Amino acid sequence: MTDAFPLWVIALDYTFGAIMWTLIGRFAMGLFLPENSTFFFMQFFVRATNPFVRLFRFITPSFLILPLVPLYVAWFFFMFRFYLMPWLLGYEVMGMLSFPLEGEIARAIYSFGK
Repeated sequence: MTDAFPLWVIALDYTFGAIMWTLIGRFAMGLFLPENSTFFFMQFFVRATNPFVRLFRFITPSFLILPLVPLYVAWFFFMFRFYLMPWLLGYEVMGMLSFPLEGEIARAIYSFGK
């Protein structure tokens, strides 16, 4: 995978992918726990994603219920990774495993079975 893309593209994708999946994790944890929970994983998700939620508050619709806001913000990171980066950098994306981060994770999982 590192041969197909320059290192800075992989680093950028990994960063945006980690932010996106952390926002999705916060949304998923929010289905079961309140935002002010003392559970350390929920505290991590809230602390790690609050800067991004605040950054996007200007384009977040006011009718959106609070537990859905992290998922809404994660959608922007997905859109950037799936549409904008390939368009700007000139590479093709053919599904989720075409992303550098998810592709590496999938290869690692598949290698455990061999």
